[in-house]
Amino acid sequence: MDNRNSRRSIPGINITPLVDVMMVLLCIVFVTAPLMTQGVEVELPQTRTVAALPTDSEHLVLSIDKTGRVFIEEYEVKMEELKDRLESLVAKQKKALYLKADAQVPYGSVVRVMGEIKAAGIDKLGMVAEEPETKAKKRK
Repeated sequence: MDNRNSRRSIPGINITPLVDVMMVLLCIVFVTAPLMTQGVEVELPQTRTVAALPTDSEHLVLSIDKTGRVFIEEYEVKMEELKDRLESLVAKQKKALYLKADAQVPYGSVVRVMGEIKAAGIDKLGMVAEEPETKAKKRK
């Protein structure tokens, strides 16, 4: 009888493969997170009171680059299609919209885009800017 008890194994789960998979997934998240910037790179106007852009997925960023091209996230949109795209992507899905315009864009272009936003039925619009000190730190 002693022989039978000594041969009995202790049941258990080997979690080493699970830990390995989780570490790989964690590394992938750390590597790709900085690459997930939203919108197109623009030189933002500066102001003293700036709130941070939310990090949730319940918003979209509309960008106007210095040449006047309009982008929703990173996809270019023609001005004629802007209202329809905004209605389907923002208004119907009840997402928040943030406008990010380059400091060099003429005021008239920004107002024209804001008119299309209003025509699409979007009443709440966030404007994206940066603090004056932030730009000085980027250059260093």
